[in-house]
Amino acid sequence: MKDVYITRISKFLPNKPVSNEEMEAKLGMLNGKASKGRRIVLRNNKITTRYYAIDDQGNITHNNAELTKNAVENLCDEDFKLQDIELLSCGTSSPDQILPSHAAMVHGALKNGNLEINSPSGACCSGMNALKYGYLSVKSEQTKNAVCTGSERASSWLMSHTYEEEIKQLQTLEENPIIAFNKDFLRWMLSDGAGAFLLESEPKGKLPLKIEWMEGYSYAYEVEACMYSGGDKQDDGSLKSWSDYPSAEWSRKSLFALKQDVKLLSENILVKGVDSFKIAVKKHNLNLSDVDFYLPHISSYYFKESLYKEMVDNGVEIPWDKWFMNLSNVGNVGAGSIYLMLEELVDSGKLKKGDKILLSVPESSRFSYAYALLTVC
Repeated sequence: MKDVYITRISKFLPNKPVSNEEMEAKLGMLNGKASKGRRIVLRNNKITTRYYAIDDQGNITHNNAELTKNAVENLCDEDFKLQDIELLSCGTSSPDQILPSHAAMVHGALKNGNLEINSPSGACCSGMNALKYGYLSVKSEQTKNAVCTGSERASSWLMSHTYEEEIKQLQTLEENPIIAFNKDFLRWMLSDGAGAFLLESEPKGKLPLKIEWMEGYSYAYEVEACMYSGGDKQDDGSLKSWSDYPSAEWSRKSLFALKQDVKLLSENILVKGVDSFKIAVKKHNLNLSDVDFYLPHISSYYFKESLYKEMVDNGVEIPWDKWFMNLSNVGNVGAGSIYLMLEELVDSGKLKKGDKILLSVPESSRFSYAYALLTVC
């Protein structure tokens, strides 16, 4: 089998950065009132700016496929053209439609000739799953190269109009027209953007990154869904699909809004994460002192100290000076976050040949985790 290298990295972030004070103007107020939870959530997640595919007049500027298309185009030049891509593998939590697939829509926007496409579903790990598909394709010589992407366009899911019918229904029933925290919480967490990697079997470019290994683990067999969209959680913890509801209920229950069970998140995300991390470390006999840069995708700085403590308690500590994150200025871009973190690290000038980079991506939808070890060549 071939070795596989990340030889090019690019990103696309729409429009200008959005500050904390501008968020509600962009997304809209619910029932004409400022969110009581916004400041609490922002104080905990410590995100100061993020990006939305929304202009100053409230118009949508890009869909998800367009964000991803721009990131892919930013990989290319005279030496590597769009028409040279053999495999396009695109991960996202927020596709623009149920069908066709996200990768099919990105390919349609690129218009770059016949090629293989792959669209892993899921949440944050879908970006890593897209990368793994490309990695295995190049490694097994199915293709000579692969372009892998992670992207999100969550902002349109979070806009106030998504919840209008539910608020009206609550008012009709003479209930307090306040959207539950499990929906309001995510409005202040998520961001838009896209990142892209070019994978090749030769170490081309200034600082190619060799993919040493990739691993993934799921705890869905143990824990019920925590973050979900397109359904509603039942008393027994199961999800009832949007397709099992009358269409009139879709908007009344905000079935397509993103929801997160915050209590379930706190109880499991770190424990299962460190458990899976220990499995990966043991499987590959990884000496953690050899890791030069640790890139953990976390949704909020609220979890940073607790994650570190959980790692220390389980004998898999990575010192603070090896952590590299950009959550505060880019925001939580879900499936795209790990791409944007690695792009920023490579662009920082901090890397040197021989450095080892450990990527760590959790997914709270039903608790999945993905890891990759890279070496700078």
